[in-house]
Amino acid sequence: MPLWSIPMLYAATSLICGFVLPRLEHAYLASYTLGVSVASAQAFFSAVASGMMALTGIVFAIAFVMVQFSAIAYSPRLVLLIARDPMLFHSLGVFIATFIYSLVALVWVDRGASGTVPPFSGWLAVGLLVLSMLLFSLLVRRLSDLQITNVLHAVGNKGREVIREMFRRLDDNADVQSRTGKETVDGSGFGPATQTVKYFGEPRTIAKFDIDSLVRQGQQAGAVIVMECAVGDALVEDTLLLQVHGAKEPLSEKSLMRAIHLELERTSEQDPKYPIRLLVDIAIKALSPAINDPTTAVQAIDQIEDLLRRLGRRDLDAGYARDANGVLRLVFPMPTWEDYLTLAFDEIRQYGVSSVQVMRRLRSALVGLADSVVADERVEAVRRYLEHLDAAIGRSSLDADDQEMARDEDRQGLGLSRRRAAQRTPSH
Repeated sequence: MPLWSIPMLYAATSLICGFVLPRLEHAYLASYTLGVSVASAQAFFSAVASGMMALTGIVFAIAFVMVQFSAIAYSPRLVLLIARDPMLFHSLGVFIATFIYSLVALVWVDRGASGTVPPFSGWLAVGLLVLSMLLFSLLVRRLSDLQITNVLHAVGNKGREVIREMFRRLDDNADVQSRTGKETVDGSGFGPATQTVKYFGEPRTIAKFDIDSLVRQGQQAGAVIVMECAVGDALVEDTLLLQVHGAKEPLSEKSLMRAIHLELERTSEQDPKYPIRLLVDIAIKALSPAINDPTTAVQAIDQIEDLLRRLGRRDLDAGYARDANGVLRLVFPMPTWEDYLTLAFDEIRQYGVSSVQVMRRLRSALVGLADSVVADERVEAVRRYLEHLDAAIGRSSLDADDQEMARDEDRQGLGLSRRRAAQRTPSH
């Protein structure tokens, strides 16, 4: 359900209840009273209705400040992390429901000069008011989520979730058929393409693939579908989207397009690169001369290293899907281990090469990765990147002493030199 429809659902429900419940009370509960005067009840319902409008305005203001702050301080792409918070929309829905029901219930106070007050409606308005205050308190508490540590953890949790869902552990003894077929990723081993699908329309980004649907379509046609674009790619007019190999008859382009979910911008649902991209954005923005906050970059590297350690122990060759009979039906591009290393560290190295703190933390992350990953080729890639980092430090504007210090791995950036500590001989 779209998030914008949540407040509308609350409004419709409160409007229906406002027309039905007071009528039932008037018909069957006329003998029950709240023990308050008509004037007091009218004042109460009027105050609740008018106060909720003001509270709704305050909530909108808080939401606007949170979105603007995250866009300016961290990254414009983090706006969705806050703007799509379901609690915000549920809170707005409860506020609107309280306003509408109180306003409608006010009409039934002293209905037909009866001198009665609808008892159930009064207690319901009180309950909605208490719930509104609780939700408002929770929203104010959410302001603490704008702290950099909480923001980094939230982005890191998104990455950990998608890694856990998409990739099998390398030490998993289960069937790993998805690793086969690596040499045919370009479609050369599937024979000539029998169908080509291109994208036509306004620029959109691939949010995710409906893998089950694509596999089912490929199985029905006896074909292999080779995606030419990956999740996270931007599609523009006349972009080659996919090719079908070996189909007995052409597949429905509408069905194929329905299996490819497009959005205005990237999401992390099937894109493990995107959380890393967001963390790198935060780090390099903190390293800009206008902000000059290398400690935030170090905190971002903490999350990046954790994600890479998890990726280093996973089967990254996940761009293949088979049908129930084990026949390959879908091939889609997936990043390699070197792609993740480049995405995670290149820009931070380039923008932070003059910061001793950042270089020390980067070196610590790479040394930790080399000790953590299990595949030899991945260890070798990390070691090559370590040599690249040392070469960048040697070409930097730092003097000789600072360059020597920058080559010490330190998980805090500037706190404790692991390499020097290991080489130090304790005195007796």
